[in-house]
Amino acid sequence: MTDGTPRTAGPPGPAAPAPAPAELTSLERTALYKSLGNPLRRRILDYLGRHGEANSTVLARELGESSGTTSYHLRKLAEQKLIEEIPEKSGGRERWWRSLPFSHTAPDPATMAAEEYAAAEHLALLKIEVDTRLFRRAHEEYLGPQGWAQVQRTGTWMTKADLHDFVRAYQELLHRYGHSDDAVPEGARRMNLRFYAAPDPVGEREGEPTGP
Repeated sequence: MTDGTPRTAGPPGPAAPAPAPAELTSLERTALYKSLGNPLRRRILDYLGRHGEANSTVLARELGESSGTTSYHLRKLAEQKLIEEIPEKSGGRERWWRSLPFSHTAPDPATMAAEEYAAAEHLALLKIEVDTRLFRRAHEEYLGPQGWAQVQRTGTWMTKADLHDFVRAYQELLHRYGHSDDAVPEGARRMNLRFYAAPDPVGEREGEPTGP
């Protein structure tokens, strides 16, 4: 499971890929999954992703919370390097924040500690709900091959090496055709993209066993 949150709109400039994330410990991953699974923190991250920046007062007004509550959650998100303070706009008690590029690949669930697995499972269920709504929207808003909403579904035969090469090529395509928040061209819209790959269940094909 790989997850990423790009930074959004800003003045044009040279695009650069996000630096490789540092390896996280089990405790750090557990804290990360719990943060991403917290409803208010998810709403804060979504707001920053869509609007670029905000302070606790703005978020309190827009999200219907107290500024003390939004300030607390902003600090927690900053501790996990999901957002950062904007020093040129902050002063005194007024602190402005923006989201940071984020990419994380979860390890094999079999290697997770119990608390980490529970936090990851809770987050995965929340993502499934979001992705299901997005899937429905893509079908409902589809206006043909030239429209903004696109849906592709297919199946093919691959070896595990083929699949891994395909995933790497997919990631390269995202870097090639996507734009960072400091290099947004005119007419661009923020796109929500999802990629899934799952093999058919292990079974028999022409009398021979198939599977991993």
